[in-house]
Amino acid sequence: MKRKIKALIPVRSGSLRVENKNIRPFCGSTLLELRVKQLLSLSFLDGVVVSSNDPEMLQMARSMGAETHQRDPYFASNTVSMSEVYENMASAMQCDDILYALVTTPLVKSESFNKAFELYHTLSNDYDSITTVADVKEFLILNGKPLNYDGNKIPRSQDLPEIMKLTFCISILPRNIMIEKRSCLGVSPYFFRLPQEESIDIDTPFDFKVAELLYEHLFINNR
Repeated sequence: MKRKIKALIPVRSGSLRVENKNIRPFCGSTLLELRVKQLLSLSFLDGVVVSSNDPEMLQMARSMGAETHQRDPYFASNTVSMSEVYENMASAMQCDDILYALVTTPLVKSESFNKAFELYHTLSNDYDSITTVADVKEFLILNGKPLNYDGNKIPRSQDLPEIMKLTFCISILPRNIMIEKRSCLGVSPYFFRLPQEESIDIDTPFDFKVAELLYEHLFINNR
């Protein structure tokens, strides 16, 4: 029997660094509308669910054809742990698998979502989920000391250790694991690398402007 997979988009009011970043103007639309529209176009999904405490965002999602999850204010506060939020959202879903996707990564292409889904269904038994990562080729310092290089013999940046960071652009995992582990990562995730430009996450006003310029260049001017 075919497993049912739905996308889960988390958004909330009260952004601290970029005011109203989920629904403020972005390239003639909003981050929320762009992500909902994109995911609704993916044929492998059985539905798109927007989880929010904000009535305006929920209404925007419903008007586009998405399902909604009315999140209790407690699970949208600045003090609640993300573990509690993941468990709460996944518990409200009606599906077997969840594609977890943020609106703050607008440069992720539909082709990457399709590729992630294909990879997810061909994973070996060594993995139970898939999540996106990006390489970190930077000179890191912890407590005033080099963390990933020898301070007495500076390497070339390309020769730094193979360190990766989670980007949270795309995560796919069984719903029950998201509930039990209280995370959008499985117990043994497969790490799916995305191109650098697709991995941009909007966290500051500077990020917002950079993403807007790149989105216009990659998705609008090149149509």
